[in-house]
Amino acid sequence: VLTAEISGIAPALTTAGHLGIPVVYARKSKPITMPDQIFLTLAPSHTKGRTVELIVSPEYLGATERILIIDDFLATGQTIMGLVRLAQAAGARVVGIGALVEKIFEGGRSMLAPLGVPIEALATITDMGDGKIVFAD
Repeated sequence: VLTAEISGIAPALTTAGHLGIPVVYARKSKPITMPDQIFLTLAPSHTKGRTVELIVSPEYLGATERILIIDDFLATGQTIMGLVRLAQAAGARVVGIGALVEKIFEGGRSMLAPLGVPIEALATITDMGDGKIVFAD
């Protein structure tokens, strides 16, 4: 399971624990303990309102890996696409994408659809106007 720090860690840990597989999270800044060789991509952050770095050490992401990407929200899909780029840089294969909540009106699913992998969300929000949140049936 691959996710982005910080808010993606809890759902990713839960998912990985349930599946009995490891979890790796992409850092948004490079710690001094991380080796010089890294996988790095940039992704516009919907919540931060700026572009962030996503960084993973090659020791945690290899070419033989099958990757399930898990995040808290699927909105524009930019963060998840950044995670896809990290997996691809490692030569790994993304096999699925999951989110706790999808904001369908922000178009992330349609951006990710060309990947040809299953995309699942536990809850889907269809609208957030007039101070109301509308969930899909």
